[in-house]
Amino acid sequence: MNAVFTIIVIFSAVIIAFTAPDKLLSGLLSGAENSLKTALTLFCIYAVWMGLSRLAEKSRLSEKAAKAALPLAKKVFKTNNLKAAEHIAMNLSCNLIGIGGAATPYAVKAIGELEKEGNSFAQKLLFVINATSIQLVPTTVITLRAAAGSTSPSDIFLPSLICTAVSTATAITLYILYTKLNRKKRGK
Repeated sequence: MNAVFTIIVIFSAVIIAFTAPDKLLSGLLSGAENSLKTALTLFCIYAVWMGLSRLAEKSRLSEKAAKAALPLAKKVFKTNNLKAAEHIAMNLSCNLIGIGGAATPYAVKAIGELEKEGNSFAQKLLFVINATSIQLVPTTVITLRAAAGSTSPSDIFLPSLICTAVSTATAITLYILYTKLNRKKRGK
């Protein structure tokens, strides 16, 4: 992938150097400036949400949420592991508010806990849910749109909700069907 990206950058630079040489340096500098602004915006978003997540852990709010979510975790993820349920609850809540980057560490921790009990079904299901991540509020996208100067950054709310709900439902359905078909094959 790096080779493809490098070829595209070199090819583009050569084309611009011949067609509009005065735009080459200014284009590179404005691109770097925009990249830095976006990176700083994302850093701030994740710093705030990871800080709030850490507060939820320290105040044991995440543990209480895990206990409340344990019946669902037992049913959906087929686990009795409270620590895994806590990490699953935090992962799902981060994904629901649109901060997938903050959700990933919780998924990794949950998968580690699920691995201890040999629950590969739950590991794979959590991976599928984390990858598609239904978002009630796409905070990262809204913030990036606002930082980019969008006049109405929250217009993405409904389309994002519909798309992520459909993609998550489809992925879960396909995974469960695959699991059932695979079990039937082994049973023969």
